[in-house]
Amino acid sequence: MPTPHSDLPTIRRARADDVPAIVRLLADDPLGRTREDSTEHSTHVYAAAFLEIDQDPHQLLAVLELAAEVAGTLQLTFIPGLSHRGGRRAQIEAVRIATAHRGRGLGEMLLRWAIDRARERGCHLAQLATDKSRTDARRFYERLGFKASHEGMKLAL
Repeated sequence: MPTPHSDLPTIRRARADDVPAIVRLLADDPLGRTREDSTEHSTHVYAAAFLEIDQDPHQLLAVLELAAEVAGTLQLTFIPGLSHRGGRRAQIEAVRIATAHRGRGLGEMLLRWAIDRARERGCHLAQLATDKSRTDARRFYERLGFKASHEGMKLAL
């Protein structure tokens, strides 16, 4: 198994000290720049959110590390349900790979890792949503076998 400072990528559960790097990843695209605030004055908001995620056994916030740097992230939520014979599903959210590391297979590695975690937790389905403006992301997810089988809807609160 590679060491944390290896040149080989590793994927692990996020820690509190990863939060600033995760926020930078979330803010590092046109949509994220309008939603995230990676400045010092918003640190407490993200720290509180991390604590809530980390304490919930149905949540898994993960990071992909490369050369001791957080180069990717995603959040997995395990959702129990009554439909599909009481089947559990995995919701994949906030998938990001650092701009400097894109195109090297790290996103695929991270998604396949998440799918394996979902299988381990007994999920019958992995689902995600991607913004309609993210055409490259949609092609990426389709290449991994995801199907645009439903029309997603949101209501801002």
